[in-house]
Amino acid sequence: MSVLFVLFSASLLYCSAALPYPYNTSYHIDCGGHSPSTEIYNVTWLQDQFVLGGASGLVSEPLHFSHEVEKTLRYFPLSSGKKNCYIVPLPSGRYYIRTFTVYDNYDGKSHPPSFDVSVEGTLVFSWRSPWPQSVPRDGAYSDLFAFVKDGELDVCFYSIATDAPVVGALEVVQIDPRSYDSARTGDGYILVNYGRLSTGSEQWGPGFTSDPDPFGRSWQSDTQFRNQNSKSARTITTKEKINGTDEAPNYFPMKLYQSAVTTAGEKLEYELSVDAKLDYLLWFHFAEIDSTVKKAGTRVFDLVVNDMNVSRVDIYKEAGGFVAYSLNYTVKNLSSPVLSVKLVPVAGAPLLSGLENYAVVPADMSTVPEQAVAMRALKESLHVPDRMGWNGDPCAPTDWDAWEGVTCHPIQNNTALVITQIDLGSQGLKGYISDQISLLSHLVNLNLSSNSLTGTLPAGLGQKSLKGLDLSNNQFSGSIPESLTSSNLQHVLLNDNLLDGRVPEEIYSIGVHGGSIDLSGNKGLCGVPSLPDCPLFWENGHLSKGGKIAISLSCLFFIGIVVLVVCIIYIRRRRNYYDFALPQDLMSVAAKRNRYQRQKSLMVLEMESQHAKGLSSIPLNQ
Repeated sequence: MSVLFVLFSASLLYCSAALPYPYNTSYHIDCGGHSPSTEIYNVTWLQDQFVLGGASGLVSEPLHFSHEVEKTLRYFPLSSGKKNCYIVPLPSGRYYIRTFTVYDNYDGKSHPPSFDVSVEGTLVFSWRSPWPQSVPRDGAYSDLFAFVKDGELDVCFYSIATDAPVVGALEVVQIDPRSYDSARTGDGYILVNYGRLSTGSEQWGPGFTSDPDPFGRSWQSDTQFRNQNSKSARTITTKEKINGTDEAPNYFPMKLYQSAVTTAGEKLEYELSVDAKLDYLLWFHFAEIDSTVKKAGTRVFDLVVNDMNVSRVDIYKEAGGFVAYSLNYTVKNLSSPVLSVKLVPVAGAPLLSGLENYAVVPADMSTVPEQAVAMRALKESLHVPDRMGWNGDPCAPTDWDAWEGVTCHPIQNNTALVITQIDLGSQGLKGYISDQISLLSHLVNLNLSSNSLTGTLPAGLGQKSLKGLDLSNNQFSGSIPESLTSSNLQHVLLNDNLLDGRVPEEIYSIGVHGGSIDLSGNKGLCGVPSLPDCPLFWENGHLSKGGKIAISLSCLFFIGIVVLVVCIIYIRRRRNYYDFALPQDLMSVAAKRNRYQRQKSLMVLEMESQHAKGLSSIPLNQ
């Protein structure tokens, strides 16, 4: 099934001034270049950036190229990994992306490399050796339209066999997100250019001529695409203003409509090379620039695609004279690698200003965002070497292998990809396991054995999906996290580390219930058969639960004794206060009474003394 859509500018808009282009985000990167430069057409090129792997190279014949940017390149040897990426920070939106690819025997091997190119995790270009005849020396431009949704553009290069991918330039220009009928096609597709044809001139557009195009599109001559049956084809041009150009959302430039190809009354035919496995979006451009055509019905022709009549076109009837008029048509279910386009005359001669042919490439599945974040965190924490090519999306494109040592699977309805296995045994890793590993909620097997990893085992290793864990022959320390008991582990190898503390019974029971477990070579582990008993009050490098309880009870007992002693002292002090501490006025009365008693006693003693003296002076025999 194919669909036809028509776009043109109504006369009511003729007098409206075109609004300035509202998008200003763009990058022009000279891949392999060491300094910024500005070319004769006022394009400012940045020195090579936004890429980590690879090395700079220079073409073997620099004088063969007219643009400085075409003389340098970046290549990615296998030592940089099989997958290397430019990661460009961008606001979310839609972008025109163009690459320049050249070989020119820069490495002296006379062997153009085989490699693939992906954009946002979707395979878009495939280069296979040998390249087309003139391309290795002259180079070739390739471009497409793609949506960026995550704040950064990934343009990745994937080595085939041992070949080193190459790229000479990378250009990124933000465009109107509504362009090319995206409201109908949606943002889940990439439009790959299979031919953007203009009539009456050679290649033109930004980077090639001073002619403007807000999107940065380049346009090539249609001559080589015409069928031999179009021998009478000729070009007509005008310098008159064409209304309805340079307007949202497509911003087609006026120059496109100021020339056209027509015939002497015969049909006009084109043959376009395509990949029959894909669908194609055709955009046809017309403008009646022949001043002798002044009414509808003068020029009428049928538009035939693959022998199917898709539309009858009367340019003057649809738009009038010197007005841009476009329509698009989607071709599906191709059976041939050649797409046939014919303009068959009905009245007068057919006329065409331009033709665009885009492969409609469905965006590939990508890794679930949080799992991609986790994998980037692991790349940093594990110090994964560059040779492993951990760049771009961990799982996409699905046509390629995932990151080395990583296995991915689609989740329900094939809407995204998740990481199910990480196998990095004996890779010379020297870091630690990031806590972000907890985001890998579908991880089934993890093998980091025989490296030099340190630190403690993160609690995030407790995924319920986890069945196999091999961390043997490293330098992990600390205790075995209790979180591992919540997983479905069947095989656990933690031997030959520096782990200590009590082994959770659930972990040890894996071996009892038919699984496998090896905890040997960890002198600090304890608490299960074949391992020493754990200290009563010390466990996993800190107080055990029993130790904490004992200390708590001891503290309570001590506090109770202190409280009891304080209470006894307090009670005794209160008793002494009421028994012996009389009020001050009572104390003064008692003091007076005591003095009186003392005086009375002294008087009695004195009287008794005088009486005794008197008795002793009387004669006994009287």
